[in-house]
Amino acid sequence: MTLTTTTALVLALTLAHYASLAAAAGPRVIIVGAGMSGISAGKRLSEAGITDLVILEATDHIGGRMHKTNFGGINVEMGANWVDGVNHYHRGPIYPIVNATLKLRNFRSDFDGLADNIYKEKGGVYDKAYAQKRIDRSDEVEENGGKLSAKLHPSGQDDMSILAMQRLNDHLPNGPTSPLDMILDYFKYDYEFAEPPRRGYEAVVYYLAGQYLKADKSGNIVDPRLQLSKVVREISYSRSGVTVKTEDNKVYKADYVMVSTSVGVLQSDLIQFKPQLPNWKVLSIYQFDMAVYTKIFVKFPKKFWPEGKGRELFLYASSRRGYYGVWQEFEAQYPDANVLLVTVTDEESRRIEQQSDNQTKAEIVKVLRDMFAGADVPDATDILVPRWWSDRFYRAPSPTGPSASTATNTTSSGYSTSPILPCF
Repeated sequence: MTLTTTTALVLALTLAHYASLAAAAGPRVIIVGAGMSGISAGKRLSEAGITDLVILEATDHIGGRMHKTNFGGINVEMGANWVDGVNHYHRGPIYPIVNATLKLRNFRSDFDGLADNIYKEKGGVYDKAYAQKRIDRSDEVEENGGKLSAKLHPSGQDDMSILAMQRLNDHLPNGPTSPLDMILDYFKYDYEFAEPPRRGYEAVVYYLAGQYLKADKSGNIVDPRLQLSKVVREISYSRSGVTVKTEDNKVYKADYVMVSTSVGVLQSDLIQFKPQLPNWKVLSIYQFDMAVYTKIFVKFPKKFWPEGKGRELFLYASSRRGYYGVWQEFEAQYPDANVLLVTVTDEESRRIEQQSDNQTKAEIVKVLRDMFAGADVPDATDILVPRWWSDRFYRAPSPTGPSASTATNTTSSGYSTSPILPCF
């Protein structure tokens, strides 16, 4: 899940403006959701002089999936917790806030020792030279695919999938293949690296919110325009304005409503639109798949894994794709915490969300005992399994696709008078 507002989907229902603003029985704009998208939308409106707004958030906090919790004595991020664009030649808008303004404690990823840290399914590590050769081959195929895709028509009509690119290069890491090639492919395309700060990245959202919403000395938002635990269930719209109803039977009226929930929520039945959205809008919403990304934190009474420079990240090459494959230890960030992070995605995420934490814990310990054969691997003392896919307020962490070209065409078509305006 990437920390940037440009990846968030904001659905703005530009529904009939009142002839006279004074006739409105409420704020001018209602924003549904106080995640990064909703808070950023409110900030942009305020900068444009539109301050008569209300933000309705279903949970008891702002930030959406940017949310930390205490686990095993350390702060861990339940969702988004890394920043893209930290290099001087490609610096995104979030990094200056994180690094210079808020001075959040953060760490650069340590990938240098990856070839040294790929464990076989039944214990032991792959030979470094052989592992590096397979890593280089994977990188070569990706580079060749990039060169070929650059020659395709810019309209995106002839877009090329990763799988097609791999087939053209006679490289099939998704199967039938070796467990080593499969975990390298999983690491490159299914997994995005995460780093835990001491103060959560939700601080970025609070910082943005504090620029237009009243906050107390501790930074907590106390502005009455932000209303928490307000679950929106129905949005009605007509030429006379919009009406928003919440689960606690409250009714809000406004000129406009901006819906900043996840695509997964829009694909569910949580919010009913009256009248129903036009078919083309529903089809557009369902063109997006929701990627499920689960970071599982596990605490042990002692360390049994290698540590030190080049040892932060290690992989498990299972014959089952995505089965507890990507691991991170936190010794540099949190000495003596004895906590490991394992990341799973997609089908494994959904499977794990539906089973008990004790069952997941047992599976993880079994994998670690296979990886570190001969080591004294104790039982885990605690586990934290976020369940974004099952949570009705999120329905999975992030949307994928349909494609960059599709998104660009959608947002540049000039839907200034249509009920839904996707903004990427």
